Amino acid sequence: MTADVQTAPTATRPIPDSMRAAVLFGPGDIRVIDRPVPRPGPHQVLVEVAMCGTCGTDLKIFDGHFPQTPPFGEFTPGHEWAGTVVALGESVDEFAVGDRVAIEVHAGCGRCDNCIIGKYTACLNYAKPGKGQRASGITVDGGFAQYAVHDVKALYKMPENISFADAVLVTTAGTGLYGIDVAGGYMAGQDVVVVGPGPIGLMTVQLCRQLAARSVTLVGTRESRLELGARLGATEIINARETDPVARVRELTGGDGADWVIETSGGPGVPDQCIGMTKRAGKIVFVAFYPGPVTLDLSAAVRSDISMYTSRGEGGNNVKRAMAMAASGGLRGEELVSHRFPLEDIAEAFRVVREREGDPMKVVLVP
Repeated sequence: MTADVQTAPTATRPIPDSMRAAVLFGPGDIRVIDRPVPRPGPHQVLVEVAMCGTCGTDLKIFDGHFPQTPPFGEFTPGHEWAGTVVALGESVDEFAVGDRVAIEVHAGCGRCDNCIIGKYTACLNYAKPGKGQRASGITVDGGFAQYAVHDVKALYKMPENISFADAVLVTTAGTGLYGIDVAGGYMAGQDVVVVGPGPIGLMTVQLCRQLAARSVTLVGTRESRLELGARLGATEIINARETDPVARVRELTGGDGADWVIETSGGPGVPDQCIGMTKRAGKIVFVAFYPGPVTLDLSAAVRSDISMYTSRGEGGNNVKRAMAMAASGGLRGEELVSHRFPLEDIAEAFRVVREREGDPMKVVLVP
């Protein structure tokens, strides 16, 4: 360790020189190898990773289809992780060795126009080495490893009643909450539709209930996930394979449509359906990535004075807010963790996610 790094006290397990980490060597080629344990720089901490979740973005990275990741052979992905602080970089006094922490993925450069106004997930220095921007597991090494370095401005202490599995999903919840925040945030007494019962959608259902929405309708195609959504607080579920979701939402809202429609599925045909489900002068929030261009009737949105919003990641300090909701019992994350794999089996974990074997909800890797 360098002189400006505060390490764990001798009573704790010492930090090794090397660790096991998953490295992407090419499209579809990820291997767990020995790598040096990173050292925290100024304003950073070193975290012993307890758990790292997987999601659809990881599959895009794994396939080599996600832009601006570091070079093959050098890069460790993983952007939904939590763990324990084991060393502090220079000037860090916000955290202590032994703190359990959850992350925001994005830490902006802090100096561009967007960062200055708080839009750090849209940092203008995104993926520019040396500028200070970090997106864990996307533009810099992430959490599919035994240890990871993270910036203190994107790190949150975990309350004692929050498990590491909860914390992984709190990061996920931050994505939904940031989208809601961007669109105005206030939905008390209003009707909300959430499309897509994946982890982001299911955490968003819970967020909307915490924000006092009058009703929260969940739309999807897999019955088991819809049933889980009902257990987590959805007031109505719609299986889009069996029922026209637009007609059913209109029926549930007396013909008006929903005040909010939050799209988390990434289905190419869904954005156009969202317009049909939304009330005149209502809001649509898009937080999903899509496999390619989508087609929608934009004139219909204009005629109905519908406002459409997009957001990227979990900005706006919303992981902190989601953590507070989880600590009070309002968000249940661990129930979404369906599969756990050791880090050495990461290729198998990705196969299970891709092939949906065993109906995976949230697959996590444990170093």
